[in-house]
Amino acid sequence: MIRIRDAATRGHTKWSWLDSWHSFSFGRYIDRANTHFRTLRVINDDFVAGGGGFEPHPHENMEIISYIVSGRLAHKDWMGDEKSHAHESGAGSVQVMSAGTGVTHSEFNPSKTEAMRLLQIWIFPDKEGHAPSYAQRDVPEAEKRDKLALLVSSETGGAGLKIHQDASLFATLLSPGKSVSHALAPGRGAYVQVVDGTIELNGHEMKTGDGAAVEDERSITLTGKSLSEVLLFDLK
Repeated sequence: MIRIRDAATRGHTKWSWLDSWHSFSFGRYIDRANTHFRTLRVINDDFVAGGGGFEPHPHENMEIISYIVSGRLAHKDWMGDEKSHAHESGAGSVQVMSAGTGVTHSEFNPSKTEAMRLLQIWIFPDKEGHAPSYAQRDVPEAEKRDKLALLVSSETGGAGLKIHQDASLFATLLSPGKSVSHALAPGRGAYVQVVDGTIELNGHEMKTGDGAAVEDERSITLTGKSLSEVLLFDLK
């Protein structure tokens, strides 16, 4: 079963410096039919104007992933053990912050003139009370071109950054006519988010901003109809 979420039906927040589209309930946007999908709680497609950003604010007991689509993101956090991180990342980078017992962080567009776009993703942790942590890495375009690049998983020591949940996040950059496939183990589901472009998902057309909740399918195949960037979640 594949349920397509059309981009135009998402929630929308518009501030002077932020244009944000919400695939699930977030903040003042309440959508009782789309509060989460399995352990996936939030996908916010954020367009941040030059110099704009999120002032320091707290989180706890959530796995928070930032995928930078264009521009640059300046991240800073403060953790309960007084450790802090400050890092600036460019397009294609992924950051993971396990909020655990508590973390305060800020995220800004360091450019005063150029816009920045990122997808901010929240995943429920497997339990409460993990020690907070932060990691990031740059993902070369060649790693994603016409194949699935593992960005995040529950495993330690692999290519993906670790989160405290039995979930995996992949990214692909599909050329027109090229396909990638992913098998789903029994009982697992998937969520597909089109970052840019037009694709087919098991014969269903999807375009920029569209999402799809996938259940009771043995595998999924993504085919590029144009040059397309796509995120794929494999979820318990």
